[in-house]
Amino acid sequence: MTKYVHGYSKTEAKRLNDQADILEELLYYDINFSEKSHVLEIGCGVGAQTVRLLKRNSSIRLTSIDISEESLAIAKSKIPLKDRDRVHFQQLDIYKDDLAKAQYDYVFCCFVLEHLSDPLKALSIARNYLKPGGMIFIIEGDHGSFCCYPWCNEIDEVVSCLITLQQQKGGDSQIGRRLYPLVMEAGYANVVVEPVPVYVDSSMPDRVEGFSRNTFTAMVEGIKEEALLSGLIDLEKWEKGIQGLYRAAEEDGTFYYSFFKTTAISI
Repeated sequence: MTKYVHGYSKTEAKRLNDQADILEELLYYDINFSEKSHVLEIGCGVGAQTVRLLKRNSSIRLTSIDISEESLAIAKSKIPLKDRDRVHFQQLDIYKDDLAKAQYDYVFCCFVLEHLSDPLKALSIARNYLKPGGMIFIIEGDHGSFCCYPWCNEIDEVVSCLITLQQQKGGDSQIGRRLYPLVMEAGYANVVVEPVPVYVDSSMPDRVEGFSRNTFTAMVEGIKEEALLSGLIDLEKWEKGIQGLYRAAEEDGTFYYSFFKTTAISI
């Protein structure tokens, strides 16, 4: 059983890329690194963010690390030929503290801390990699912020399954709400947390398809087997909950979710 609650299937890789597509303007629009800066991307996964960081920052050098060799292989395959000399991929456990100290101008960490059993340790190690005055960018979600209309109790139960399974694996899918104290405790300065709400209704067809269906509902659907095997929910309630999520993506439905973006300085 993998500690990554969503698994490493081709379906999950596609979901991650769909998610990056629909959230690019919302989450990455102001992530601009200085020219020719050296950026460390922690937990790059299948490269969904890597590609966009390179596209939006044409002169940076990027070191992208991940614990999964399989994910790194997918990430490498996604990099355009013109950008391949600007990115170095490395298989690495963030807890190992194996990179040279104080060599990066920026650290970028997106949808990673929620899966870690000790995010405070990871943040502290990441601070060691930054040059004095270097900046960390963090993006995380908070599944507890989700709501939709129409609502039913079974929707709450299937989303709670995801939160519980991630917690059982040592993670925290509601980490967005505690980023400020975490980053402060890790020794950073000038910590700024910005909530980024995502609201969806049928006047936004791209978001309905890209976020409501292909990101959030697909993410919940992906844990079906494990949720049922764990005894957290029975099949009847599961199917009603998933049907409820799809119902909320119809013409008179709405979705709401909040991400949290954080910046801080290494001292």
